[in-house]
Amino acid sequence: MAQVIAWLLANVIRYSFYLIELLGLLILVKLAFSSTDWGRQWFVPAERAFHNFARQRKLAVVCTGLAALAARAALLPVLPIRAPVITDEFSYLVAADTFASGRLANPTPPMWAHFETMHVLQRPAYASMYHVAQGMVLAAGKLVTGQEWAGVLVSVSMMCALVCWMLQGWLPPQWALLGGVLAVLRLSLFGYWIDSYWGGAVPAIGGLLVLGALPRIIRNANVRDSLLMACGMVVLANSRPYEGFVLCLSVCILLLIWISKKRGGALKTALRRTLAPALVVLALAGTGMAYYYWRVTGNAFRMPYQVDRDQYAPARIFLWERPNPIPAYRNEQMRDFYVGWELARFEEAKTPLGLVKNTAGKAIAFWMFFIGPAFTLPLLFLPWMWKDRRVRPLMTIGGIFLVGLSVNTWFYPHYAAPITGLVYAIVLQGLRHLRVWRWHGLSAGLPLARSVPVLCLLMVLLRICAQPLSFYMPPDWPMTWYYTRPGNTERARIETRLEQEPGLQLVLVRYKPNHNFFEEWVYNRADIATAKVVWARELDDASNRALIHYFHSRRVWLVEPDTMPARVVPYLNP
Repeated sequence: MAQVIAWLLANVIRYSFYLIELLGLLILVKLAFSSTDWGRQWFVPAERAFHNFARQRKLAVVCTGLAALAARAALLPVLPIRAPVITDEFSYLVAADTFASGRLANPTPPMWAHFETMHVLQRPAYASMYHVAQGMVLAAGKLVTGQEWAGVLVSVSMMCALVCWMLQGWLPPQWALLGGVLAVLRLSLFGYWIDSYWGGAVPAIGGLLVLGALPRIIRNANVRDSLLMACGMVVLANSRPYEGFVLCLSVCILLLIWISKKRGGALKTALRRTLAPALVVLALAGTGMAYYYWRVTGNAFRMPYQVDRDQYAPARIFLWERPNPIPAYRNEQMRDFYVGWELARFEEAKTPLGLVKNTAGKAIAFWMFFIGPAFTLPLLFLPWMWKDRRVRPLMTIGGIFLVGLSVNTWFYPHYAAPITGLVYAIVLQGLRHLRVWRWHGLSAGLPLARSVPVLCLLMVLLRICAQPLSFYMPPDWPMTWYYTRPGNTERARIETRLEQEPGLQLVLVRYKPNHNFFEEWVYNRADIATAKVVWARELDDASNRALIHYFHSRRVWLVEPDTMPARVVPYLNP
């Protein structure tokens, strides 16, 4: 019983923000039903000024992006730049360092088995397995400011600005600006999209460009919007290619239906202004992508992601696939990751009960990151929204997209990033329905609709206040909009110390059998030979001696990550 109580208490603390948000929503509902004039003296003048500003569409878009940039920068004293910790983050940083060095890939390093690690190719080239968009954003941040996280900050700010721009194509300007404000509050201040190197904003940008260009093309076919849509497709192809393909397929079907209704000169004009410019951009991008694949994998039609998965991962991406044979691993940590975790969950998801659990987990993770109690209220009007010609295409696209996600074995919220703008459009349309909703002749919906943005703002203020408190423990999974962890501070501490040592350093990492494989320490810069600190995996005695002999000019250290604190001592030759 004591264990059950402790588990319940721990989860209440971890998910306390959702309970607080739900409680706040219930209080606001009570106020709305008790007094339909609640807050009227403040809201009416504020809404009038907000509407007037929103009519300046370009200015609204720019200010939304600048607000996201300034707000997160202002939080740096409370939420400083975090150290990477997840294997994916280090892989993206390898890509950033490679691109910032002016290369697309690096040669396989000597003694590569010691550097072998999750999500990084060693053969046929040393490179990140991931698609290039996020790595390019991080590389840009590094080149301009010396800090990769600057690329994350700018990409998230651009995403918020594009939320406003995309929504202007579907909704009245005041609602588009409100969507941008809500995106700033929910996506640009906290959470792993802004406080990690994983990405999320980049595929969201791609989806926003595609979905924002769609209604503009249909209303007034022009080259600019066609180019913007094509650029969005390129971003999606280089960040979330599968999810981007599902989104773009449904969008292209809608465009084909629109084009099929054209006749004569109107048809020729539509094709010349929309199809032709997009095809040029896509052809150029496709050529560049094929060249990159060839440089990394030796095959213009094989993505690094495919090659890496074929080398190491028996589990497959889609639930209908059969697992590959288990390869021979050269270290236990990678075996634990790919077999003990990935393959076990893949095989579980292929059982009836496992499929239900897998699907429910995706739905819960999606709800916790994008929706929460505050946005659930306007979604209660989904049946009425389906009758709206304004957003029905978005609901159709969203339904197709979610079906596509359901057949994927894995899910993190950034997998759904391409439909970020779509989610906000549906939430805002629900707020519009809520605003005019009446209960027994009373305008109860108006104060309720006004309460949702207020609640989001109050939750942000509470989240800022909670950050310094030691009891605050956001859950590791599912990822939430307020999730923020400090990262692998121990690895960062040791690396900073060794960088201050004279000369070059070689670190051999020794794990205990119960090591958490999600916190991998063996990641390096793109140019291992010239790196100040080289991280290597301790293998057998003969291999270790060969490695030390090869790096004979370096001082050798032993790091044991699984002690508290992590232990670093001079390495004694075996």
